[in-house]
Amino acid sequence: MAEAKTLSQFKAKLAGGGARSSLFEVTIPSFPSSISEAWRGGDTGESGIFTFMCRAAAIPQFQVNSVDVPFRGRMMKVAGERIFEDWTVSVYNDETFRIRTAFERWSNTMNKLTDNTGVSDPTSYMADAYVQQLGRGATSPSRRNEGGENVVLRTYKMYDIWPTTISNITLSYEEANQIEQFDVTFKVQYVTVGDAVESSGGATGEVRIN
Repeated sequence: MAEAKTLSQFKAKLAGGGARSSLFEVTIPSFPSSISEAWRGGDTGESGIFTFMCRAAAIPQFQVNSVDVPFRGRMMKVAGERIFEDWTVSVYNDETFRIRTAFERWSNTMNKLTDNTGVSDPTSYMADAYVQQLGRGATSPSRRNEGGENVVLRTYKMYDIWPTTISNITLSYEEANQIEQFDVTFKVQYVTVGDAVESSGGATGEVRIN
């Protein structure tokens, strides 16, 4: 027979009142140099602007495929290779079109709009990105914070990403009282996971692998 659970017991188990999906920060610390250099003489402020303009993202999915091994009319399933799925972010568009322009330049660097040419060195068009789950500023696993900054609860680092799709922006007379936005889907080489206690906006170092 299952033991009855009370609301007080549930409250005690729900650390920090539960993680909030609206408390997050996404950073691409360094856009490819070919993109930044093409914008206003080398101004590299896209990274800081992107952190504010990124309105939605996702903690990456983890998937391990299975290998079916036939045996006497049955299939035994064993662990196969890990797959890193595409990663998508949603971005606000302001009247400068600066972040949209950065992603368009990024795409054009890999394969030009006018012909089938582009950079061939992967380091020229790949970058790293971080997704950080933020706390409400009350507690973290390793310290107490009474407010004034968001504690970073968890950090996911995506390595060697590059944009495969930059979505359209819908234009319509019926889209009143809305800010334009678009999605960018990235290919991801691999992901690492770690705990973090840095405050939001601080320097982000290598994550600790669990």
